[in-house]
Amino acid sequence: MTQNTLQPADIKDELLATYETVIGLEVHCQLLTESKLFARDVNRFGTEPNTNIGPLTLALPGTLPKINKKAIEYAVRLGLACGCSISRKTTFDRKNYFYPDLPKGYQISQDKKPICEHGRVAISFKNAEGKTTEKVIRFHHIHLEEDAGKSVYEGDQEETLLDYNRAGTPLVEMVSEPDLRSAEETGAFVTEIRRLVRYLGISDGNMEEGSLRCDVNVSVRKYGAAEYGTKVEIKNMNSIRNMMRAISFEERRQVALVESGGQVQQETRMFDVDNGQTYGMRVKETMNDYRYFPDPDLSPVVISEEWLSAIQSAMPALPHELREKFVNQYGIPAYDAMVLTDTKEIADYFEAVCDKTPAYKTISNWLMGPVKSFLNENGGDIALFPVSPQNLADLIDLAESGTVSNSVATQKIFPVLLAEPQREPKEIAATNNWLQNSNTNELESLVDEVINSMPDKVAAYRKGKKGLIGLFVGEVMKKSNNSADPKLVNQLLAKKL
Repeated sequence: MTQNTLQPADIKDELLATYETVIGLEVHCQLLTESKLFARDVNRFGTEPNTNIGPLTLALPGTLPKINKKAIEYAVRLGLACGCSISRKTTFDRKNYFYPDLPKGYQISQDKKPICEHGRVAISFKNAEGKTTEKVIRFHHIHLEEDAGKSVYEGDQEETLLDYNRAGTPLVEMVSEPDLRSAEETGAFVTEIRRLVRYLGISDGNMEEGSLRCDVNVSVRKYGAAEYGTKVEIKNMNSIRNMMRAISFEERRQVALVESGGQVQQETRMFDVDNGQTYGMRVKETMNDYRYFPDPDLSPVVISEEWLSAIQSAMPALPHELREKFVNQYGIPAYDAMVLTDTKEIADYFEAVCDKTPAYKTISNWLMGPVKSFLNENGGDIALFPVSPQNLADLIDLAESGTVSNSVATQKIFPVLLAEPQREPKEIAATNNWLQNSNTNELESLVDEVINSMPDKVAAYRKGKKGLIGLFVGEVMKKSNNSADPKLVNQLLAKKL
């Protein structure tokens, strides 16, 4: 008997917890090659519509594709970073479907023999209890393909405009196994992929510009069930936050449907960012609908051992490798290492400062404190940070040696450096009389003056009121015009009292 129809909002967390959400991703990542995958047309975002096109992009008769070697290298680089097995002989296939922004009527992709197979990525995320958890997400494969063009809808115009600039742009499509179980895991997975492609230098990973976008396959099943539920595909997610919102809605929608006695239909859905809901677009195609067959115009690509070794030897350090290095070589906490490897640029800057001074933990504190505050207020890009690694190292050394106090370094010298980054920290401190007085004889005289002027407070201190030490320190600092080294003043007072 069919139950009353439930809505997604009717599904309480207790009922949702009896179901397991199963998620698999298809992550499309545009590659930063100079030209397109099979043509010499420029591969560049943001130019005037239909300017990066030529006869092959427009599928004019008599044109023949030629593979972009750099795209192959980039795909192999990604496969090596993910621990994939690299196909020594890979082929291209035609994926047939008809859409206005696909000039040829088919897309050149890879079906039977993708360039990378299997592999994995480790992610870190907070589980339902708020505890940081690590998990390995497997890939089924990674393949190369060309992007389609773009349909443009402007205002109230009834006509659809077509921009073919994007057509032929090289893409890698990363197809995961259905290992993800929540919106949080999925967000962490895409974040790690975006970080990885940026470290590898193969993509800018800019989701807002479409350089990285995802198709999300979601299904639900009762906990303990062996069979997967019927999946739906949410297309073209270009924001991690909206992707997580779409998953959260979709799992409640499917549970509501099942609990109402209905069945989930295998279909393609879109996400409405305004109301936070998914909606059906079309019934999901099967693989047979695409009628894959080998592209007769493209020979197989053979990746020799020599070529593979050359690509492998040019691999940069990856995020997890740098985290291990920062913990083991520089002795900073694992949390610091995670923050400092969030982007390659910040990791590089940290190492550049470490080359100038051995105060590794202090450097970490500066980058996660004053430097991060500056970045948060100025777009977040370390390339916009004006202070050189040498000047930051010199400023840290001034504070570490006691030449200036920490408060003077962070609150006075650092703002001047931001405004005038060409100046040296020590020169700034000297010009403004911010250097600490560490002359023991001079400070000892000031300490004696303060002690002699406050006999009642001295007596009280010696009877057990140790909190008065702050009063004495403050008086000495006043007499020195705040130039005294507080640490040395404390030591002298403790000795004389």
